Amino acid sequence: SRRTGHYSVQQNQNTQFRLCLHVLQESLDELEMDDYWKEVENITRSVGEAGRGEGGGEGEVQEEEQHKIPEEGEQEEAWLAEAGLTRLFDDTLAEEDSAVFLSTLTRTQAAAVERRVTTVQQTLLRRRNRQHVPDVRDIFRPPEKNFKLLRDKTGQTRIGDLSPLDMKKVRRLVLVEMTALFDTAGIDLKAHKAVKVKSKESGLFGVPLATLLDQDQRRAPGTKVPIIMQRLISHIEEEGLNTEGLLRIPGAATRIKSLCQELESSFYDGMFPWQQLKQHDAASLLKLFIRELPHPLLTVEYLSAFIAVNKLPTKKQQLQALNLLVLLLPEHNRDTLKALVEFFQRVIDHQAKNKMTLNNVSVVMAPNIFMFKGFRSKVTEQQEFSMATSTANIVRLLIRYQNLLWTIPKFIVTQVRQHNMESQRKQNKERAVRKLLKKITTEKPSDKESSQGFIRVQAPQFSKVSMAVHLTEELQAADVLTRFLSQDSPVAVKQEELYLYEIGGNIKERCLDGETYMKDLFHLNPSAEWVIKAVQR
Repeated sequence: SRRTGHYSVQQNQNTQFRLCLHVLQESLDELEMDDYWKEVENITRSVGEAGRGEGGGEGEVQEEEQHKIPEEGEQEEAWLAEAGLTRLFDDTLAEEDSAVFLSTLTRTQAAAVERRVTTVQQTLLRRRNRQHVPDVRDIFRPPEKNFKLLRDKTGQTRIGDLSPLDMKKVRRLVLVEMTALFDTAGIDLKAHKAVKVKSKESGLFGVPLATLLDQDQRRAPGTKVPIIMQRLISHIEEEGLNTEGLLRIPGAATRIKSLCQELESSFYDGMFPWQQLKQHDAASLLKLFIRELPHPLLTVEYLSAFIAVNKLPTKKQQLQALNLLVLLLPEHNRDTLKALVEFFQRVIDHQAKNKMTLNNVSVVMAPNIFMFKGFRSKVTEQQEFSMATSTANIVRLLIRYQNLLWTIPKFIVTQVRQHNMESQRKQNKERAVRKLLKKITTEKPSDKESSQGFIRVQAPQFSKVSMAVHLTEELQAADVLTRFLSQDSPVAVKQEELYLYEIGGNIKERCLDGETYMKDLFHLNPSAEWVIKAVQR
């Protein structure tokens, strides 16, 4: 059978296996990969047990139709639309900032766009002999030299630090950069297009992530990660993370099925008997929750790109690609994935007792994250074998480098600033806007101060509305917050809940990292205002 055949395939191809591991740089040894195939067996067995007596597999057929290969040119057309560049192949549509956006691209980013515009143009001409399509040579001019963001001085930008408007620009730039990165390495990404599948509209397991969070947010506004997943993780941790084989040892399939049904009926009523739930069963339920999502947690659109990361030649490029892919995930998926990898790291922190190292956790969780319903019917045994080490390595990198992967690269923030400056320059040509900007400028009290080496920090939420701060070479954002707290004693808020924001100028809004050097950032954005806010993050 296919399951029992895995071990013979593994033994017969040790040489190929070792070569594959060598390419991955930080290798996963063969003994640890045994846990991967055991997990695949557990998953297959649990699906078989759960499927008995449920009246056929109608749902599975529908699941297998959840993605399709795009037709010629369709993938490039969808890509340009996602990047907000539809006008480059259809001049009947208006996208106001296409020219501004293109002016911020690097050579490799522009080449990625140009390649897809050319493909779409050729497809359109073949498909319907259009009389006029914008020529790619008219769209791209030699790129202007980009200004450089000072490294390590202007602070780290985490996901959530920027305004929604700037995050839209980030996503467009990240899509182009990610595609350019794979293009440069000669890797052709075959994106799959998600289509609607029949799925449950309420409940816990097998419910779309967005639907699940909508129902959770009605109960607890602001919820970012499904409550059932949070509660399962909490229960596992309450039982202690020193348990040997945590996440690896499965619960009995029939018992897991029964617990799943009990959770569905009594979880939201608060009647589920958590005190009776065994730790390994809770871990099995957590893995089942991830696998049962109607679409993969890493999304149908980007799953193949995550797997292709291993084809990139250097670890630096692999991490860069993963960083960009995390930024491309929908917010619900990204937040849920972050909660998972944070939990995995806490399990790993207890490896001396639970025997679950970074490699162990990675190989056990990889099948649960990458093997969505119907997956095994779509790939050959050889493909599945070669994917084993690739997917385990991806999970390994996601866990180990999570603090890096959930940040916005400095060069992307630089391009956002450039985009905003270009937009402002365009707007300034209009008299009314120029007059308004002049009025705002004359009303700002900070101009004189800033020319003398001071900035004015505002705190409209507090009794001390503003304070002047002298810019020194060593002054950091955290120092500004400390000074504010020392001068405004009635503030009943902890320093960890206070954040300094950069607002306006060449950025809409950015929450500053505590280690941001203020003088360097001021030189980068002299027109910004500086505001202290109390925020729970």
